[in-house]
Amino acid sequence: MYCKNCGSAMEQGAAVCINCGVPSGQGANYCANCGNPLQPGAAVCMSCGFASNAAVKAPAVPGAKSKMAAGLLGIFLGGFGVHNFYLGYTGKAIGQLSITLGVILLSVITCGLATPLAFLAPIWGLVEGIMILCGSINTDANGVPLTD
Repeated sequence: MYCKNCGSAMEQGAAVCINCGVPSGQGANYCANCGNPLQPGAAVCMSCGFASNAAVKAPAVPGAKSKMAAGLLGIFLGGFGVHNFYLGYTGKAIGQLSITLGVILLSVITCGLATPLAFLAPIWGLVEGIMILCGSINTDANGVPLTD
């Protein structure tokens, strides 16, 4: 076992490297299997083929939508279906918009008797906004993963 920070040999099960003091398993400069230097961002050691756990982030998909934007739109404007329009779920968005506008119209016609129904679509949007931010809804209508 080798230190991933400085490349020096370490005892099996050691908590820290006695050479550099870095906790075991931390660092991305050297291979933990053979101790040879790693290329920056390399997924595997070019000397021994050992998989490095360097954080290699997947490239962003062109046109990917933001999870934060979709979630906040759902929380604040969800009653109008804005988050669903943003994500491409047009049918669901038109449904939410229709419910909201229909309840407003019905409330005007009935002099406010339908006002309690006005909370249906906004609560639906709030729940979907929270689901987006928590990761339960993690793709847009085309199946493209949302970006963080």
